[in-house]
Amino acid sequence: MRRLFAAVALMGLFAIGATQTKAQEAETTPAATEIQDSAAMVDDAMSTMELSAPAAEEQSLHKALKTKFIEGGPGFMATVLLCLILGLAVAIERILYLSLASVNTKKLLTKVEAALQNGGVEEAKKVCADTRGPVASIFFQGLDRIDEGLEAAEKAVVSYGSVQVGLLERGLSWIGLFIGVAPMFGFMGTVIGMIGAFDSIEAAGDISPTLVAGGIKVALITTVFGLIVAIILQFFYNYILAKIDKISNDMEDASISLMDILVKFNLKK
Repeated sequence: MRRLFAAVALMGLFAIGATQTKAQEAETTPAATEIQDSAAMVDDAMSTMELSAPAAEEQSLHKALKTKFIEGGPGFMATVLLCLILGLAVAIERILYLSLASVNTKKLLTKVEAALQNGGVEEAKKVCADTRGPVASIFFQGLDRIDEGLEAAEKAVVSYGSVQVGLLERGLSWIGLFIGVAPMFGFMGTVIGMIGAFDSIEAAGDISPTLVAGGIKVALITTVFGLIVAIILQFFYNYILAKIDKISNDMEDASISLMDILVKFNLKK
């Protein structure tokens, strides 16, 4: 009997312990689940914020530029923007033209010299006609006058070289115009804005710091944008000038080398 009572008591203790354990698990599991769910929600929110931050920044920048454009006055700001667009259009066209005008003058001289030795003047003229750029055009003019003598060929090279330099510099005056006009329109917008600010002060009959500061800020926006446009176009202008100087130097060196080749060709004849 004692052994039976002891066995029943042990079984009761095990049953009570198991019930308490299940109750504790039932109490702790929802709490742990809630904590995990909260952590997941925080992670998702942080990821969403990181992904939306660049888009919000872009939208705010676009909105800020639009706001400043409207505050500066659509009329003058549109004129300054038009100067930027036209100036960039001319600058890009000049850069493309100068890029196509640049050739390997040493390689061209080698081809012309080989053509003169193998096929004569006509073959050399054909090589120049098939090559793009001002240097090849100058060579063609010089070769075309070689039958009249070296002096005539030299005059043709010099004269046509001046023509090609003029073609390279075409359009630069327009870029310079936009560089000078954009800040002027900005200054004009500033002066007109200041006049409007003083008119507001006169109408109010009192000098309010808020009224004066707001009017001056709006008036200076056009000047800032005009200066920014001038700075951008000035970089393009200087780059184009550097390209023209390089091509002009190559043209001069190549012309001298061509005359040396023509002298040797006449001596061999």
